[in-house]
Amino acid sequence: MLWQKCLCCDINVYYPVCSRLHEEVMDFYNFMSPRPEEAAMRKEVVKRIEMIIKELWPTADVQIFGSFSTGLYLPTSDIDLVVFGKWDRPPLQELEQALRKHNVAEPFSIKVLDKATVPIIKLTDQETEVKVDISFNVETGVKAACFIKDYVKKYPVLPYLIFVLKQFLLQRDLNEVFTGGISSYSLILMVISFLQLHPRIDARNPSENLGVLLIEFFELYGRHFNYLKTGIRIKNGGAYIAKEEMMKLMINGYRPSMLCIEDPLLPGNDVGRGSYGAMHVKQVFDYAYTILSHAVSPLARSYPNKDCESTLGRIIRLTQEVIDYREWIIKKWGGRDFFFHNCSSIITPRSLFSVNNLIRYLFLNR
Repeated sequence: MLWQKCLCCDINVYYPVCSRLHEEVMDFYNFMSPRPEEAAMRKEVVKRIEMIIKELWPTADVQIFGSFSTGLYLPTSDIDLVVFGKWDRPPLQELEQALRKHNVAEPFSIKVLDKATVPIIKLTDQETEVKVDISFNVETGVKAACFIKDYVKKYPVLPYLIFVLKQFLLQRDLNEVFTGGISSYSLILMVISFLQLHPRIDARNPSENLGVLLIEFFELYGRHFNYLKTGIRIKNGGAYIAKEEMMKLMINGYRPSMLCIEDPLLPGNDVGRGSYGAMHVKQVFDYAYTILSHAVSPLARSYPNKDCESTLGRIIRLTQEVIDYREWIIKKWGGRDFFFHNCSSIITPRSLFSVNNLIRYLFLNR
């Protein structure tokens, strides 16, 4: 594994095994966190699209929400945009035609989803290959981004878990609602609920063992959470609520979904409603719990897995395509000092060792 290879000279610092997993989660976060060059590239994509929108509707207001707004985005994550203006109906086709005219998107990538719960335009930017979703007059996304930022401040461990979990779901094609997975918003709410109701530790403490938290997250949602009868509530400190109780608040007569998560910003809305593959998500969480709990058990230290020295590497992988894509971004949008912009706020000798070895691995061992 990439983040494991960079540490092979100093593997003993990971013991005991849960501490090793903790350090691997931190290293993965530091490596995958958005670099300044990636943010600059994405801002250019937004600027190009915003110029087209302003040309059509000069008074329109374009806002960013979702993971690009919160900073919790992977290198291949979408950009979510919402356009505010005075329309009776979302002008999807009009914007689609303008985007095609200006050759902003790859021609076959533009899709108008006018029958979706929230009608959107999906496209892939031609220059950068960044995917973009554009909606109209939907305020909840912007409010949700502010809500998430507040919880990132409240729970400093939240971003570390989110980056690992996003990558875990991405490589299993379970990171999109329309393919049966769960949305980033659902995932973040699940992690927040887990931290709110964690029985043993102060999850606000950034020094808590991230390896233990990751395993216990997988244990909760892979083994113990009752998807049939229980819903998740975030507001008022968090709680598990019987679905019968949740149903009384549902808008438009909806019944609670299998993965029922009350929207803290719109209590009658079930955030997990579209996730028809929730049981598949449960299964892969169970799988991850099995793999990681075995990897950190005393027995595993007696019978190590020689095929994978990295504990975290047993459940997630980075493709060469993603690594090459990030290097291309660096060459086009900046210099080679990007790693030092993305370390945690506290730079320790251990984390500095990680970063230096990771740089040597990327640029000297190709």
